[in-house]
Amino acid sequence: MPRDYFGDLFVIDNMGGWKFRRQHPIRPFIVDFVCVERRIVIEVDGGQHASTIQADTSRSRYLRDKGYRILRFWNNQVLEESESVLDMILAALNNNAPSPQPSPPN
Repeated sequence: MPRDYFGDLFVIDNMGGWKFRRQHPIRPFIVDFVCVERRIVIEVDGGQHASTIQADTSRSRYLRDKGYRILRFWNNQVLEESESVLDMILAALNNNAPSPQPSPPN
């Protein structure tokens, strides 16, 4: 199963020190993976999602409205291009780095 394989990759690959939770509830949904600190959701979609585009769009909108960034990958991407997928996730994690605090006023 691609989600299991992908979850194992998170354990194998350090993911830059960022922690992901698997099958995590963000009510009313359960997301495949989430980095709570960076508010990044990762969804691994099988072929059945080709027929649920409208539902996926609504779900993504809801999660974005809650402040999450959603990264979606197809099962075959996870299985055949795992290094590239992990690179995209690391780039998203690094791109979400918090801005440095402004200097205190003099």
